[in-house]
Amino acid sequence: MGIRTIVKAVIPTGLFKKVEPLGHLGEAVIINAINGFPLRGLKVIGVTGTNGKTSTSFLIHRMLQNSGIKTGLMTTVAYGVGDDIKPQVAHMTSVGVAQLMRRVKEMKAQGMEWLVLETTSHALAQHRVWGVPYSVAVMTNITHEHLDYHGTFERYRDAKKMLFTQTNRNRRGLRVGVINAEDPSAELFAKAVAHPVLYGLKSGDLQAKDMKLTPSGSTYTAVVGDESYAITCNLPGSFNVANSLAAVAVGRAVGLSKQQIEQGIAALSGVEGRMDAINEGQDFDVIVDYAHTPDSFEKLFKDMRPVVKGKLIVLFGSAGRRDEAKRAVQGELAGTYADEVVVCEEDDRDMDGQEIMDQIAAGAEKAGKQREKNLFLVHDRDKAIQFAVDRAQKGDTLLLLGKGHEKDILRNGPKAAEMRHLQQDDHNPDRVIEIPWNEIEVARAAVKKRLN
Repeated sequence: MGIRTIVKAVIPTGLFKKVEPLGHLGEAVIINAINGFPLRGLKVIGVTGTNGKTSTSFLIHRMLQNSGIKTGLMTTVAYGVGDDIKPQVAHMTSVGVAQLMRRVKEMKAQGMEWLVLETTSHALAQHRVWGVPYSVAVMTNITHEHLDYHGTFERYRDAKKMLFTQTNRNRRGLRVGVINAEDPSAELFAKAVAHPVLYGLKSGDLQAKDMKLTPSGSTYTAVVGDESYAITCNLPGSFNVANSLAAVAVGRAVGLSKQQIEQGIAALSGVEGRMDAINEGQDFDVIVDYAHTPDSFEKLFKDMRPVVKGKLIVLFGSAGRRDEAKRAVQGELAGTYADEVVVCEEDDRDMDGQEIMDQIAAGAEKAGKQREKNLFLVHDRDKAIQFAVDRAQKGDTLLLLGKGHEKDILRNGPKAAEMRHLQQDDHNPDRVIEIPWNEIEVARAAVKKRLN
């Protein structure tokens, strides 16, 4: 049992949440000092938000790298420098301070000039990114998520805003904040930084005009003042138009030319686990996506519903020890937009998987779905995917949501049931076990089995 687990066991939960950030801050200062402050002198672009962080980070990284700038990347999905990008296996976006220091030193040794750092509310609230010299901050959106940790939406939003105040304190940086103008918190974030740039599909300093959406991506004209950019984004969905607009704003902020911005965004062909199409010659569409919040569900469904020729089938679950309030909301959204809903596991951890599925199903039933008719509960995710694939007919679209790029699935350990009343500790093997997982390969295998 680690020190952190012992402390959590003896200190009341409320008090622990108050002192925990101070412990992380002390750790960050000490580890930075021991490692000689490796981030000093580095130019960093921080990307935060509820949804779209990873895709936006990849778009910015590819644009800078394609422009001849040696650029590092750290995201939920992957990390590395230039084209040497490695998968991120851990179930966290912003790694611990010690690992961050190690990776930065390795990446600087490879000649990294800029770093695109996906930055979470947890990392900001816990001061795990203390000392990071952010030059540009990006906010994609702020919606319902992680209230299990932050307690209220306001605390969650304010944790995200810390990225902008930290960026603004960096007098050697650009002090630019790139902000989604169509987010209700836009004005609050704009006030936190010296040079705010607002973008949006229909509002802001930078807007998308003449937008054409296709199943494989989009084309549009990005307009800011008297300047325009012909953008091709190979990531489908209007939400990725917004993400690519944020990348355009970053490109302008760091001084890229019009050609570098246009070619750089078009150079990204895709992001693992983000609208990944599975094609084994079947006559229906299967798409794997990491969407796991009410906001990402609604945006995805609104984009997909008009272009689906047959039925829209949606498969997803909800993580144990995480925000319970969103489960029924996501169930209702899926029940409203999809023709059929398949509910399954999604990192139960040490929680009762049936209880989680029932919470989701209650939302779908509220939207009019009926169990065993157009609402199905199949707990085992492997079996659920095969079940959903087998139901798909010609012209249908199957969305597999929630796992995306992740390389393991967290299931009940041998003592999960008797220890569920304890606080979260994913590192305890008696409560949680990690099983290797690859949603794309599982989906591909299910389609092949269906065809054979």
